[in-house]
Amino acid sequence: MTASPDFAGAALERTLTYRLHLLHKLTDADSQQAYPAQAGLSLSDGRCLATIGNFAPLSVKLLAQRANLNKSQASRAAQSLVAQGLVHKQDHPEDGRGVVLSLTPQGQQVFQHTMALIAQRNVAIFGCLSAQEQASLSQFFDRLIAHARGG
Repeated sequence: MTASPDFAGAALERTLTYRLHLLHKLTDADSQQAYPAQAGLSLSDGRCLATIGNFAPLSVKLLAQRANLNKSQASRAAQSLVAQGLVHKQDHPEDGRGVVLSLTPQGQQVFQHTMALIAQRNVAIFGCLSAQEQASLSQFFDRLIAHARGG
């Protein structure tokens, strides 16, 4: 394991956690405008629709984990998507209290549009980096996430 830099004397704005949070806030602000304008969904609904489309079938608990939301946020977004006719909710076959979420045919169409929007947002955010820099950053994120998860 390599030695950690001494952050005790570092300016707050130079710390990794501060900069990650700042980047998150800046990109979310743009996404909060892009999702309704381009996909007709709130940011939360768009993220949940993309998550369901990529990982279905999902319980609300798994949706929350995969979408990085708390369970109540995921539940509200799932209900919103069901009400919009984009997500189908069925009783969980093994858990009578749970449900399983999947996309409806209309949801599949909106999912395709949402994934295109996500791809555009990624280009807008990471387009200032070369392909090699993007690949390196992706590998660094994978390592940081695995480390934060205790792996």
